Amino acid sequence: MNRCLKQILLLQNASPRHLAAATAMALASLASLMAAPAAMAQTDVFEHSVPRTFPVSSLHGELAVTSSVEATVDGKPYRLAPGMRIFNQQNQLVFAHAVVGQKLLVRYLVEPSTGMLLTAWIQTKNELAKEPKKGWFK
Repeated sequence: MNRCLKQILLLQNASPRHLAAATAMALASLASLMAAPAAMAQTDVFEHSVPRTFPVSSLHGELAVTSSVEATVDGKPYRLAPGMRIFNQQNQLVFAHAVVGQKLLVRYLVEPSTGMLLTAWIQTKNELAKEPKKGWFK
């Protein structure tokens, strides 16, 4: 195309100073992209700067998704609601089929009219530390 030829001609006519500046900028951006994964690998899970708030009616339990339509919470079987949403520790949506077979500590909501799982939030270590302890001393 003609537009591509104009770009090539601009590069051919560029001064060495402009080419050096463009090369330096490209290398700097490449270096910052390469350093980002190393910084992310230092922590397991990023915590939110603003803590998440869960609905008062949400419950705490261990979620195990057995298929894309079924799951168990603390051993009790549930069907997944058609609009089931699972949020990870960064509050991003996770598809149910992506966590099949994993046991996750979550806060969850059950839809009152159908008894299906509606929403689940995978908890961070800090959120788990704030959870009330289960047991006879409750």
